[in-house]
Amino acid sequence: MKRLRLLFVATAVTSVLALVAPVAANAQTDPPSIVVENGLTQPVFDFASAIEERVWVEIPDTDTNHDGVLDRVAIDISRPAETETADFDVPVIMELSPYRSGTWGAVPYHDDLDPAELPQSVFTHPADGRGPRADLPGTLDNYYVPRGYAVVIGQSVGTAQSTGCATTGDEAETNSAKAIIDWLNGRGTAYDAAQGGNVVEDPDWTTGEVGMIGASYNGTIPNMVATTGVEGLKTIVPIVAISDWYNYYRENGLVVAPGTFQGEDADVLARYTSGQARSLGECFDEFAQIEADQDRATGDYNAFWDARNYLPKAGNVEASVFIVDGRNDWNVKPSQWGQWWDALERANVPRKIWLHNGGHGTPGNNAPVTLPDGQTWTYQETVHRWFDHWLWEVDNGIMSEPTAIVQREDGTNVTYPDWPHPAVEEVRLQFGAPDGDQPGTLGGSPARSLRQGQSFVDNGKVRRACSVACLNQNSTNPTQAQYLVANPDQADPNRLVYVSDPLPEGAQLSGTPEITIHASVDNASAANLTAYLMDYGPPGSTTFTMVTRGWMDVQNRTSRAKTLPIKQGVTYPFRFELHPDDYIWQPGHRIGVVILSTDYEFTLRPDPGTQLTVQPSRSSITLPLVGGL
Repeated sequence: MKRLRLLFVATAVTSVLALVAPVAANAQTDPPSIVVENGLTQPVFDFASAIEERVWVEIPDTDTNHDGVLDRVAIDISRPAETETADFDVPVIMELSPYRSGTWGAVPYHDDLDPAELPQSVFTHPADGRGPRADLPGTLDNYYVPRGYAVVIGQSVGTAQSTGCATTGDEAETNSAKAIIDWLNGRGTAYDAAQGGNVVEDPDWTTGEVGMIGASYNGTIPNMVATTGVEGLKTIVPIVAISDWYNYYRENGLVVAPGTFQGEDADVLARYTSGQARSLGECFDEFAQIEADQDRATGDYNAFWDARNYLPKAGNVEASVFIVDGRNDWNVKPSQWGQWWDALERANVPRKIWLHNGGHGTPGNNAPVTLPDGQTWTYQETVHRWFDHWLWEVDNGIMSEPTAIVQREDGTNVTYPDWPHPAVEEVRLQFGAPDGDQPGTLGGSPARSLRQGQSFVDNGKVRRACSVACLNQNSTNPTQAQYLVANPDQADPNRLVYVSDPLPEGAQLSGTPEITIHASVDNASAANLTAYLMDYGPPGSTTFTMVTRGWMDVQNRTSRAKTLPIKQGVTYPFRFELHPDDYIWQPGHRIGVVILSTDYEFTLRPDPGTQLTVQPSRSSITLPLVGGL
């Protein structure tokens, strides 16, 4: 494997990087090299003449459909023509996906909901078509190949033109990504056909250094393979990605839907990505086993989920990590980036994070961030500079810049030395029972005796608390669907609410809240338990924003891995984390907590009527705050 690097080194000239030997765009010198301006590689390679090829990489020790033949994963490669005609090696930017083609849009959901409540399709991911020559699916090749990279677009094991069966996040899928990186470094075997075919020569056009990027499932795969410590993987950019599949489909023992896709689970996703023919044919038994092992009956953490939990393996990560996520993503929920970020810190992994104010995707408006040195960069430029630093070793200073970029509620971006904000302090707010028609209190000490309880009745199957659409917007005229979280000053039989005094200086949440609720289930043997953290406007106002939320199965009060029966009418402590966030309450606004049982958008929906009684003076929430209280 060649390791030659030809680089025009950029030098500083009055704080602006200038080329030692300037080269016009789309014009190349002999021998070829990348060109760097202001810390960024420039588009000097002709994309129209890029070389495109497809190979199938064999996955060692992996036979997911149990046919006695090792699985192969299909990859498409695009690289500058100079890698074929000259002594010029390039690093690789790779995206591996289970969504390339052949998905099953009408895969059945689980029927633990009423038929009328079941969605009609799992996802809206379009099948990626094959474009004209020198244009792979997506835009990575269009952008990076002219800048001196090869781009590899792969199809996960058991999906599209790859062989085998999809496995939803386990070792087999991890191995499919690792096999590609190994092959790029001369340690694997590839063929020119999915079955049989001729062996393809080891790639002599690459340095072997790989950066991975992708969003959602495509971003989860980089997390997976990074935990193997595979040699050659230099960096990953996981965008709205999963770090623990249990927390995607479960939470604290409770079966929880991802982003309102009620009835979906790991087996449904496997069937969707593998396609109908494989699901009803060669992979039928494999998917039936996933369905059994995932355990929708108890919702407990077990060996199936442990095999899909990457957090304990963070110490194996050798690549740098640039996390990109939406603070209001309730598909791949905020705990996914929060717990991964913490695990990487404990493992001393070089890292950076960009938290935008949107949902499940990249920063929508590409709003620029201004750094302390006055330079301004967009999101795309920041990712580009990250790859240039880690794959081409461009000395562009990105690792000396602030570690965290956070988009505020008004759309502007701010930077922190780290995340959470270094000035954060843990503040415990005690619940207090209401005084007359007023809401319960949230402050420093309880307002009532320990024996004062408050009851509410679950009606979540009928009454929706708040749709995803209202997670991050104020409502001056709340609808009935939003009523459970709006109007904190009015009692409601289906929820409890606790509200702080108006904040004289505002307050900033930065981190992961934790709530402790002492409560009993009075007339049932099980119940959902849901908590929302709210931003309420000044007294008398009907404006509100849901900041974050969390869920628990009351039978998993001691562990997410163990179901323990409860006794009716007996008070138990229920302690669980809400999802992390970085949010600012404005001066005059109030911090609120809403307690209810069924969350229509996310939890299972039992028949109405379960009564729960909360002991407010024994209950509290701990918030990581900057200022305010």
